Amino acid sequence: MIDLYTWSTPNGRKVSIALEEFGLEYETHPIDIGADEQFHPDFLKISPNNKIPAIVDRDNGLSLMESGAILVYLAEKTGKFMPGGGEGRWRVLEWLMWQMGGAGPMLGQVHHFVKFNPGKSEYAERRFRNEADRLYGVMNDRLEDNPYLAGEEYSIADMATWPWVSRYEWQEIDFADFPNVRRWYVDIAGRPAVQRGYQVPKKVNEIPIPA
Repeated sequence: MIDLYTWSTPNGRKVSIALEEFGLEYETHPIDIGADEQFHPDFLKISPNNKIPAIVDRDNGLSLMESGAILVYLAEKTGKFMPGGGEGRWRVLEWLMWQMGGAGPMLGQVHHFVKFNPGKSEYAERRFRNEADRLYGVMNDRLEDNPYLAGEEYSIADMATWPWVSRYEWQEIDFADFPNVRRWYVDIAGRPAVQRGYQVPKKVNEIPIPA
């Protein structure tokens, strides 16, 4: 049994989607970041960086913060969605790190400056919009010859990236410019485990689907 501490954000949805895909039994503990619950002392014992998501594995008492580390842990625990060795494993880790270091932080800045604080900084809006376009271009090129980010097989790299792309409207992305990303996004959106995990810890909206 996994205890999942999460909220309805792209980072939180990475792990709830993964737990559904892995078929692991889990219990959800909502952490309302709008109410500063991430700063509660009990949560800080599990996630010292006061960020969601975090997990506790009741099988061994291990607690983990940071979504990328959690995804690798779950993949190794179950032997699914990441090869055990060879180039395939490194491709999954490569694209997972691309999401952790690039797509997630940069798209998050688009949300901050473009959606929630428009007009505060023309420079920041332009900078992060341009970076979003660049990152979508990287994905689009990668997905031209590969069904998934790490290659032929769906992996934790896709689980990590897809929730950020699901906020494409916040990023003012036109999928007409990125048809390979659109194909990948819609394909993954149709997975039952993704549909279930997207609504954890509560339903906020239906999964957006581009026209």
